[in-house]
Amino acid sequence: MKYASGNQGSAAKPAAAAGVPPVSTHDDLRGTRNRVARSILDHGPSTAAAVAERLGLTQAAVRRHLDTLVAEGIVEPREQRVYGARGRGRPAKVFALTDCGRDAFDQAYDQLAADALRWIAQSAGGGVMGEAAVAAFARARLAAQAAGYREAVEAAAPESRTEALAKALTADGYAATARSAPNPQQGEQLCQHHCPVAHVAEQFPQLCEAETEVFSHLLGTHVQRLATIAHGDGVCTTFIPKKTTTASASTSGRKPA
Repeated sequence: MKYASGNQGSAAKPAAAAGVPPVSTHDDLRGTRNRVARSILDHGPSTAAAVAERLGLTQAAVRRHLDTLVAEGIVEPREQRVYGARGRGRPAKVFALTDCGRDAFDQAYDQLAADALRWIAQSAGGGVMGEAAVAAFARARLAAQAAGYREAVEAAAPESRTEALAKALTADGYAATARSAPNPQQGEQLCQHHCPVAHVAEQFPQLCEAETEVFSHLLGTHVQRLATIAHGDGVCTTFIPKKTTTASASTSGRKPA
């Protein structure tokens, strides 16, 4: 099942007169359900209340759609992950896309990409040398991809560079956002709610490692990957610490990859 925009049409009588089946209530429900799933894709694991607010629907309606999506294996309920100190009470229940749900959004060529990387590893002799060859490919691929990101980041004010990087990533399909860390004094978090290469990265973590290195070079500071979709997390989360005078001096001579 591939998600697409819900059918939108004119009134039923003119459509029928033209020989076109009218838009049914079932089609309307499927279209709204697709919007619910797409909202979770774009924003990461979400509560029913958050989805309802984003889409302008009632929470009761969203819960009905979520129940159907759970039954179809498109989303799954889970406890909300809390980074840092957890408050009292049970964590809120959020809904995240399953692998099947991500596949529904036209993730193509996964097998071809995995086969190509496996061939690179084997051609290099396998083992450590094969892993190094895949890592070299990942770095080269990300370096080329980062050229556009670098332009956006360098054009932004220092305090807005994480947000600029998030916007550039979003344009490439990563549905990224920038937000304050649980302790804003410590830094920010770059969150990627979608990963077009998640299934390949499950087999070849060098892709995630190369991406983390590129983020570090682009932002001019050491960054820490807290979670990845490839490892089963709902969102790829990267912690970007606030740059101190010492950290700035230590990275000032570093050239981007």
